[in-house]
Amino acid sequence: MKECQCEMPDFIALTKENSGHGATVLFGYQYALSHHADYIFQTDSDGQTLPEEFEQFWRQRHTYDMIIGYRRNREDGLSRKFVTKVLKLTIRMCFGVKVSDANTPFRLMKADTLRENIGLIPKDYNLSNVIIAVIYEKKKLAVKYIPITFRSRQGGANSINFMKIVTIGIAAVKDFKMINQIIKGDEKNA
Repeated sequence: MKECQCEMPDFIALTKENSGHGATVLFGYQYALSHHADYIFQTDSDGQTLPEEFEQFWRQRHTYDMIIGYRRNREDGLSRKFVTKVLKLTIRMCFGVKVSDANTPFRLMKADTLRENIGLIPKDYNLSNVIIAVIYEKKKLAVKYIPITFRSRQGGANSINFMKIVTIGIAAVKDFKMINQIIKGDEKNA
C-alpha cells in the first residue's frame, strides 16, 4: 500500500496500532470525514469481495445514504453464515428493524449522512459496521442492499474463533440495549 501511495498521489495508506476491527473502521470513517470526503467506501483487504462490483454502487451513490453489499452464495464457511443469521435475528429482536446483512465489508456511504450519525456509536465499538446499518434502518434513511460475490478468504488470517464469537455476541446484546436507548434519545431530540 505504501508503494502504491508513491505512484498515486491521491491514494493515502494509513497505518495505526491494531485496536480491533470496529475501532479501525471508526478510525477510517473519522479520518475520511475530517478530510472532507463526499463518499466513504469500505471493503476488507482479504480478497473476499470483487473490486469490479463497485461500479454498480457508485452509479447509485446520489440516490441512497448507504449502499450495502449483501453477501450471496457466501464461500466463507457454515460457522460464518450461522453467525450472520443469529446476528440478523438478534438485531430484529433488540432494535425492531430488519437488516439484510449488517456486517458486510462492502459498503458505500454519503459522508454527510454518516457525519450526522457517527456520534451515536460508542468510541472503539467492536461492531461498528453492524450498528451503523442498524442506525440507518432505525432512522429509515435511504439504504439499498445489492447482492455481491463473497469468496473464501484470499489473504490474511482469520482472527475470530467460536469462543471469541460467543464472547462478542454476549457483549453485543448488552451493548445493543444501551445503543438502542441512545438512538431513541437521538430520535426524540430530532
